[in-house]
Amino acid sequence: MPRNKPLLAALFVVLFAIVGSATTQLVFFHEIGCSHCAHTEEFLESIHPKYPGLEILRYEIREGTDLLAKLLEAYGVEQDAVPMLFVGDVAIINGTFFGLEDEPYKPTGRVADMTLERAIQRAIDEGSVPPLDRIDESSEASLSENLTIPAVVIAAAIDSVNPCTFAVLVLLLGTLIVAQKKGKKGLVLKAGLAFTVAIYISYFLMGIGVFTAIQAAGIQRQFIIVVSCLAILIGLWNMKDFFAYGKWFSIEVPKRWRPTVKRLTSSVVSVPGAFAIGVLDSFFLLPCSSGPYVAILALLSKNTTWTNGVFYLLLYNLIFVLPLLAITLAVHFGYTTTARAERWRSERLKVLHLIAGVLMFLMGGGMLAAVFLGWL
Repeated sequence: MPRNKPLLAALFVVLFAIVGSATTQLVFFHEIGCSHCAHTEEFLESIHPKYPGLEILRYEIREGTDLLAKLLEAYGVEQDAVPMLFVGDVAIINGTFFGLEDEPYKPTGRVADMTLERAIQRAIDEGSVPPLDRIDESSEASLSENLTIPAVVIAAAIDSVNPCTFAVLVLLLGTLIVAQKKGKKGLVLKAGLAFTVAIYISYFLMGIGVFTAIQAAGIQRQFIIVVSCLAILIGLWNMKDFFAYGKWFSIEVPKRWRPTVKRLTSSVVSVPGAFAIGVLDSFFLLPCSSGPYVAILALLSKNTTWTNGVFYLLLYNLIFVLPLLAITLAVHFGYTTTARAERWRSERLKVLHLIAGVLMFLMGGGMLAAVFLGWL
């Protein structure tokens, strides 16, 4: 185990670096075809390497009208032509800076770019309150935020009851039990935990990548609609597997991948090997478990800041791996065997598909309704 400490330390450093990287928020409203918006975007891209802690949230003006109205009210300014930006205590409306000087100030040309950078630098230096945190929440927005944590918990719980992940872990533990009998004391517990940690880190990092991409692209509403429809279809297909399991396509690891997964898993006899299998397994499992995760990423991209989203993803993935921890501990302490665990999984496979299908259908329908009711 001591040899693994540097690896674990490095992983924690990476995670904390990711969590702490976004420290200052800039909200940018633009319009397609606007030359001034294009120039502002180009300038922000050019200076972004200098400010790695700058979180830029982009919204197309027609898609972010409700949010814009709340920001204008929070900053005490009136709407004008785009571009409109909010950073720290400063609002920039059609080139006019509010809150940077004693009076509204409208520089031009290169001076305008330098002034925008000065506003960003001041927000960073002063650790200003993020623009989205300044909004006085309306009742609908409050309802939307209050739904976020329950949605994360429910989606993670759906995702955690994952027959694909259970199958791989049970197969891995069965192999490790044989190796442990040959003198490798505590191997089942250590390798089972390594596998679980690998799944946690891999899923978390994939979630961060998708979440960041959605927010950067500024297509949250469209993405939620598409993902909600997809969740409804996945839910219906999962319910199909309860009545006609194995017929047509199933929401599981494709059959042609299974021999590869089994061969790789059966060859593992060490803790680093279990960690590596966990990482590979997280990619093999995408067809089986991506539905709830993508749905919650769509919700978070619309409903939270980048920093809050990171903590929600940490919570989501903790819930997601809890059953894996439970299986590992149960096998290690002798409360069950891998054979009984696999039998339990196989006997309830159809029921697990039905439960996941019903909940996915309800989640997709609820998110779609929330979009059209204006709650998201």
